[in-house]
Amino acid sequence: MASYGNIRAQQENIDEGKLQVTVLSADGNHPVENALVRISFTGDPGSVVEELRTDSSGQTPVLDVKTPPLEYSLDVNQEAQPYAEYTMQVLAEGYEEEEVAGTQVLSSVLAEQSIQMTPLEPDITGTFGRIVIPPHTLFGVYPPKIEEAEIKPINETGEIVLSRVVIPEFVVVHDGPVGDNSAQNYYVRYRDYIKNVASSEIYATWPDDTIRANVLAIMSFTLNRVYTEWYRNKGYDFTITSSTAYDHKWMRGRNIFDSVSRIVDELFENYLSRPNVKQPILTQYCDGRQVECRSRGWMTQWGSKELGDQGYSAIEILRYFYGNNMYINVAEEISGIPSSWPGYDLSVGASGSKVRQMQEQLNKIAEAYPALPTITVDGVYGPATKAAVQKFQSIFGLPQTGITDYSTWFKIQEIYVAVSRIAELV
Repeated sequence: MASYGNIRAQQENIDEGKLQVTVLSADGNHPVENALVRISFTGDPGSVVEELRTDSSGQTPVLDVKTPPLEYSLDVNQEAQPYAEYTMQVLAEGYEEEEVAGTQVLSSVLAEQSIQMTPLEPDITGTFGRIVIPPHTLFGVYPPKIEEAEIKPINETGEIVLSRVVIPEFVVVHDGPVGDNSAQNYYVRYRDYIKNVASSEIYATWPDDTIRANVLAIMSFTLNRVYTEWYRNKGYDFTITSSTAYDHKWMRGRNIFDSVSRIVDELFENYLSRPNVKQPILTQYCDGRQVECRSRGWMTQWGSKELGDQGYSAIEILRYFYGNNMYINVAEEISGIPSSWPGYDLSVGASGSKVRQMQEQLNKIAEAYPALPTITVDGVYGPATKAAVQKFQSIFGLPQTGITDYSTWFKIQEIYVAVSRIAELV
């Protein structure tokens, strides 16, 4: 499949997208400062677009890069590749050299590429790690979904292990089809998994409510696998596969898009349900162009985009395909979160145990992210706490309001868990 590496020769009819690289240490999820990031067109390694250095948060500046026209990702009949592909080569003292090829950048949205670097063993030099990102599912050719019942039978044999819907901290992804014993298993944080799949299976340029509908379908499907322990009850040691024939397309090491990331953070507690059914619904879908599945009562991705263009809300899109008895539900528990959302925004003037907890967590995060100021843990949301929250929001791509809203609260929890417990989990 041709890459968009020859984009320099096609200066007419070209748009721009945004690209930012974050470099983290694989042995603790800490930022790697002063890493050299060399960006080139995939397929043309001599065409260096930019060389950048990471800051104390492990991030490069946001870079404007060339992409195909926006309309390529909006037209169901368009056959040209709608995204540019870039290669990141990363070097940092004390780490293996890393390379990610095929980072996908769409017009008018921010592509966020995270790269983990492996610390070098003593007296070892010259090691090299490489990830190649495969084509987007709407552009490449992948096996169609094998149809399953959307509600799994519940009996007395113990097949259904969980008594309630829980958002897991991690899912175990089998990077291949069922039965492929050569495929590796990867522990992936639940939200990162959903963001990866959504970035791999829909275009981030689509309307927000189309993205919401697809994210809800992806999350509900995934939580059905978790709730029913579908693969574990068949003797496998994973939660879900990366095969489109069985589950969703997860691509190890791929970039995500800011519009997708924002919506997943907004919705990650939710799933889809039907009346009098405890388990999340196994919401199957297809692209609607290469594979048609509307007659099965499944959502089509291009069809959801058309409805989003017409102003349909996320639940209206979902009910159009899955029926009017489909509802958005909220999970009873979120695994791995130290304490739950207080139920209201925290801002200047707030006080109490929730503010104190957040201050303690921000200070712990600041040990790994030195750009984040440390604050007095007094349970009072004053100007210093507001400034620390604003800096946290800046580092992690949230609106810089200084107010700890729902998305900010859970992002603090996520990063706190990552920096304080990742070493134990590894």
